[in-house]
Amino acid sequence: MIRNSCLVFLAAAAVAGSHAQPFPVSITVDAENSLGEYRQIWRFFGADEPNYAYMKDGKKLLSQLGELQAKNVYFRTHNLMTSGDGSPALKWGSTNMYTEDEEGNPIYDWTLVDLIFDTYLENGVRPYVQLGFMPEALSSKPHPYKHEWRPGFRYEKVYTGWAYPPEDYEKWGELCYQWAKHCLERYGKEEVESWYWQTWNEANIGYWQGTLEEFLKLHDYAIDGVQRAIPGARVGGPDVAGSGGDFTRGFIEHCLRGKNYATGHTGTQLDFVSFHAKGHPRYQEDHIRMGISNQLKAIDNGFGIVASFPELKETPIIIGESDPEGCAACQGDMFSYRNGTVYSSYTAASFARKHDLADRHGVTFDGALSWAFTFEDQAYFAGFRQLASNGVALPVLNVFRMMSKMGGDRIQTDSTAAIELQEMIDVGVRDQPDVAAFATLEDNRVAVMVWHYHDDDLPGEDAAVSLSLRNLPGNRSNAKLTHYRIDEYHSNAYDLWLRMGKPVAPNEEAYAELQAASELAILENSPSSVEISAGQAKLDFALPRQGVSLLLLEL
Repeated sequence: MIRNSCLVFLAAAAVAGSHAQPFPVSITVDAENSLGEYRQIWRFFGADEPNYAYMKDGKKLLSQLGELQAKNVYFRTHNLMTSGDGSPALKWGSTNMYTEDEEGNPIYDWTLVDLIFDTYLENGVRPYVQLGFMPEALSSKPHPYKHEWRPGFRYEKVYTGWAYPPEDYEKWGELCYQWAKHCLERYGKEEVESWYWQTWNEANIGYWQGTLEEFLKLHDYAIDGVQRAIPGARVGGPDVAGSGGDFTRGFIEHCLRGKNYATGHTGTQLDFVSFHAKGHPRYQEDHIRMGISNQLKAIDNGFGIVASFPELKETPIIIGESDPEGCAACQGDMFSYRNGTVYSSYTAASFARKHDLADRHGVTFDGALSWAFTFEDQAYFAGFRQLASNGVALPVLNVFRMMSKMGGDRIQTDSTAAIELQEMIDVGVRDQPDVAAFATLEDNRVAVMVWHYHDDDLPGEDAAVSLSLRNLPGNRSNAKLTHYRIDEYHSNAYDLWLRMGKPVAPNEEAYAELQAASELAILENSPSSVEISAGQAKLDFALPRQGVSLLLLEL
C-alpha cells in the first residue's frame, strides 16, 4: 500500500474543498492486457494566427510544446500564404510570400514564412504545412482582401478575397512548387519529408468560396507542386469541417480513382486523411454545459467514412482540428470554461475516447490536433481558447504534459464510474460524472491517467478512487510512485489569479507566483513508495470534480 494512504486521502479531500461525502469509484488496470501501441495522438497543435509564433509569448509556448517531445510535435496554422505586412490580428496573419510585378510576373518573398518555420524548428516543433490561403495577386475576387471581423461580429465577415479560387491554377501550382523547393534547400530532404503537407482549410464551408471540383483542382495543383520539389513529401487532406460527409467521400474518391487535374494521370497521392471535430458548449442558466457528444459524433462519422474505403485501412488519420467548440478567438459566456479545469478534464476524457473510437472502426489513428495556441498582448485570461495567457500556461497545457509522460503500449482499464462510449456519443455526460482511466506500460513504468469529468461546469462531490493494478511486470516488492495532479489548487494558474483578485497587470512577484502555479504539480507526499505483492498494488486517493491525476509507477 502507498505509505500513509489515509493521510494522503484526507489531505487531498480537504484541498479539494468538498464538504459532501465522496462517492466510491473502483478502477482496475491490467498490465498484462495490452491494447496495442500507445499512439501519441496529442502531439499536434495549431492556430489561425501564424505571426504570433515569433513574438515573445509565442516563442515561449513553442519551447514548452517542443519540450513535450522534441521533433515529434507538429504545428498547423492558417494564413501562411496570405498577403499582408505580417501584422498579427485575431483570425488573421500574413507572410506576403507572393506578389506580382506590373507585367504579372511572380515575385517570391520567403522572409516571414522562414521566420515562422525557423521559430518552430528552433523550439523542437515541426510544421504541419497548410497550403493556403490565396495571395491577393492570385485571387479571382481579391477585394475586399483583409477582413474586418472582430469578436461579436458575424463570422461570415471573415471570408474575404483570400478565400477564393486562383485566377491561374498554373501560377498557383508553381507557387507551391517554389515554396516547397525553397523549404527543401533551406531545411534539407530528411526534415521536409517528415512534415505533413495539406491544401487549404475546411473547404466544405465558407473558408473556400468555390465548388468541390474547384477545390479538387486547387488540391491537385498544390500537391503536384510540392511533389515535384519533394518527391518524398507526406501529403494528404482534406482537413474539412466536421467529418465532411459527401465532400470527404468525393475527395477520397478523386484521390483514389479520379483524373488528376494537374498531371492528367489517375489519382492523387494520399498519405494521410484529415478532418475536423468540434464540440458544442452552451450557457445553461448559470453555467457552461459542454457538448462532448458532438465532438465524438463527428469523430465517429469521420472514422466511419475512412473505414468505408478498404484501400485506406493502413492510411493514417489526423483530426486536423479537435476541440470543444469552433472559434478560438471568439469570446463570451459560452466560452468562459476555457481558462479553468473543465477544459482540462474535458480534454483528458475526450482524448481517451478518441482511441476507443479508432479501435471501434479499425482505422489507423495518427493524431488529434488541438486548435489552441496563445494570443499576444491581450488581457490576462481573456477567455480565448489557448494553451497559455501572457506567457502563463493554463491547466489544459498540463494535460498534454501528462500525456507526454505516457508511452509504450496501452493497457486495459476498467472503472465502475466510466460512462459507456455509445452513451457519451449519444448524450454526453449529463447524469453521473465520468470517472475513468487511460493507462500505458513501457518497460517497467506504468502510467495511469484518471479524470473526473462532467459536461456541466458545476461543483460536485469528490470521487473516492480505489485503484487496483494487476499483473505488474517484474518481481519487485515495492515501486516509486509519483502522483501529478490538475485541480483547483494544483497545476492551475487561473484559480490563483482569481484568488489574487484578478489583477489586470500582475507585478513581478505575482507573475512569478502565477508562473510557478502554471507548472505541472506533484501532489503532496509524492513521490512515495508503493508495496507490491504477487504483481499487484492498490492505491487510494480523492479526485475532485474536474480533477485529473497522472500516477507514474516505476518498478
